[in-house]
Amino acid sequence: MKRHLHLVGLNHRSAAVDVRERYALTRHCDPECWAIPRGEGVEESFILSTCNRVEVLVVGRGEKLVQHALESWATACGRQAAELSGYIYKHQDEDAVRHLFTVASSLDSLVLGEPQILGQLKEAYRQAAEGGKTGPILNRLLHKSFSVAKRVRTETAVASSAVSISYAAVELAKRIFGSMSGYTAMLVGAGEMAELAAMHLLQAGIQRIFVANRTYGRAVELARQFHGEAVAFESLFEHLVETDIVIASTGAPEAVIRAGDIRDVLKKRKHRPMFFIDIAVPRDVAPDVNSLDNVYLYDIDDLKEVVEENLASRRDEAAKARHIVSEEAGSFMHWLDQLRTQPTIVEFIQRGERIVEEELSRTLRRLGPVDGETLDALRAMASAMARKFNHDPIHFLKNGGMEGEAPLERIHLMQRMFRLGDELPLPPRRCGRKG
Repeated sequence: MKRHLHLVGLNHRSAAVDVRERYALTRHCDPECWAIPRGEGVEESFILSTCNRVEVLVVGRGEKLVQHALESWATACGRQAAELSGYIYKHQDEDAVRHLFTVASSLDSLVLGEPQILGQLKEAYRQAAEGGKTGPILNRLLHKSFSVAKRVRTETAVASSAVSISYAAVELAKRIFGSMSGYTAMLVGAGEMAELAAMHLLQAGIQRIFVANRTYGRAVELARQFHGEAVAFESLFEHLVETDIVIASTGAPEAVIRAGDIRDVLKKRKHRPMFFIDIAVPRDVAPDVNSLDNVYLYDIDDLKEVVEENLASRRDEAAKARHIVSEEAGSFMHWLDQLRTQPTIVEFIQRGERIVEEELSRTLRRLGPVDGETLDALRAMASAMARKFNHDPIHFLKNGGMEGEAPLERIHLMQRMFRLGDELPLPPRRCGRKG
């Protein structure tokens, strides 16, 4: 049975944020637990789960392999595969390779050229490799994706002045407020996206920044870096009374800010407007917050207008990058084709060696005793003839015959033609007449 590489996933294009958060593995289990169990033909697996996508890669054999991957993913999220299947995309073999390279190169991100995805991909691969989930094919594929991303960044300007989700969030705040001078912002969460948001807020002219985080030490560290004020998570809502703009990115499994919490805050603010920009998936701010008067809530999907402006200025560079991705995908598939053909080549050569030994034995029985020099000459001649006979079939297997012919078709043709493989054993030899 043929081995295939499959990719199934969902992202910001195939599913809205409420669907993405239901199937984000970050919400349901720790990264070291992300895995597709062996079974139904699965030989290798890898999972990437970020705020905007989940990608599942599996290598193996069998018709149930993809369904097994979907069911494992859905079960980990406490859901049914039938519901998930309405939002996913599927890619196989070269299409899967091309998609992964596109993701690694940040050509499929919400913000074209953003730098975070490559780090997330490397970390997910480290977890999978340490857990023994990957094998020779995915190991090579993931390492290749890193080098493709590096080549795209080196040879194109797709990542020059790259904007992040955090940048887009601050741009949205600027559109709402105009001048940021005189306003107070709070970062809920102190990770990489919060750090980028703090930098962009300062550049936009914000005068005061609070940083709230469950790990207070991290809040202190980030606040000190950007001349802000650290806030203990327990006193979050007390400080929201003084806050005009909230950018939330905790990565918590459930919402940390709800409408009931904000009602009291609004009363103390005398109903001055508040703007929440939630860039986390799962969402940090419950949707019911948007039902309150003088509260304006934007989630990650609302940043698309900012993102589209970024994309328009980079389309030419993106086209160059996609050409690189296609070229590199073809190169990887050539390696994979060689890997697939190797067992057949080895078996074909061994078949020739076996025939050489059988025919040499038959010839020596006819000739009777011969000296060592003659024996060596006969053996060398027989081996040379076998190598020459093998050359053209092996070249055909490696490099193809008719245009568009798939490697697996050539493998099957070789197996049928020379009766290779477990299902097609060599027939018993007929004994010729003895001389």
